[in-house]
Amino acid sequence: MRRRLALSLAATALAVPAALLPASAAAAVPADKPQVLSSWTQTSVTSYNAWSAARANQSVWSAYGFNWSTDYCSVSPDNPLGFPFGTACARHDFGYRNYKAAGTFAANRTRLDSAFYADMRRVCARYSGATRTSCRSTAWTYYHAVAVFGVAASAAATVT
Repeated sequence: MRRRLALSLAATALAVPAALLPASAAAAVPADKPQVLSSWTQTSVTSYNAWSAARANQSVWSAYGFNWSTDYCSVSPDNPLGFPFGTACARHDFGYRNYKAAGTFAANRTRLDSAFYADMRRVCARYSGATRTSCRSTAWTYYHAVAVFGVAASAAATVT
């Protein structure tokens, strides 16, 4: 009889909606998620380095529920003309995916695109002379492609 009562109580407890549980019992996303997301999507090298360190230790940030998925530079080469833009593309994807999920993409898109350009320019700073000029031109092309096609892609995503 006790066993039946215990099973019945356990089944009832499992059926209680999460909204009725105390906040400490629910697995909540940390309140500072918007601030952390913002700190990782700025144009500065400090922001880039913080995001890169977090990306290398994603499990530490699992409670935040960030979307770390990336297709890198989508249909464009990740290393155009040998310039390694893949990580810049990954951070750009991180910003786009997470701000879209938060419902604040439109307010942040321009900064995300600017951070993408800044990341690529930091790649270009490794070079000199004509190679640097070529890298900067390629970065500018990628930046403008994102500015044009990113707007079109996000508009299509909101329609569907």
